Amino acid sequence: MTELRIERVDAAASEASLEDWRHVHNVIVPPAALSPAEVRDRAGRYHLEVAYLDGVLVGCTTVRPPEGEEATATVIARVLPGHRRRGFGERLHERGLALARALGATTIETVVLAANTEGLRFALAHGYVESDRYTLPGGGDLWIDLRLREG
Repeated sequence: MTELRIERVDAAASEASLEDWRHVHNVIVPPAALSPAEVRDRAGRYHLEVAYLDGVLVGCTTVRPPEGEEATATVIARVLPGHRRRGFGERLHERGLALARALGATTIETVVLAANTEGLRFALAHGYVESDRYTLPGGGDLWIDLRLREG
């Protein structure tokens, strides 16, 4: 497989990197589209990365650091539709899991827009089990929280 170039998107990142992360996020989860200011805020709170293949944007990740008594981290890997089923999601997901565990996570969760059937299939195939379904206040879209089965 061709090597992915993966870059951190933090509060000091270039506007181009922030915009690339925002683009992937907004394509994959349009009901939760983020503004540039919201992405910059997330870049200060979470570990965000973007992935490129030969200079072409492929996907992004979000790792929300562990919190709570269960040290629960959230790992989200997103791959643009034209680049799916080529192993990129696998690579991004594994990278996110490794970071979450290095940060001390003992429980891993993810969240998927229910309409994203490919994302839901990916999560289930990678050992996640559904833990909750909900709609956000003022929204009509269904979201699914999933927890990684350990062992």
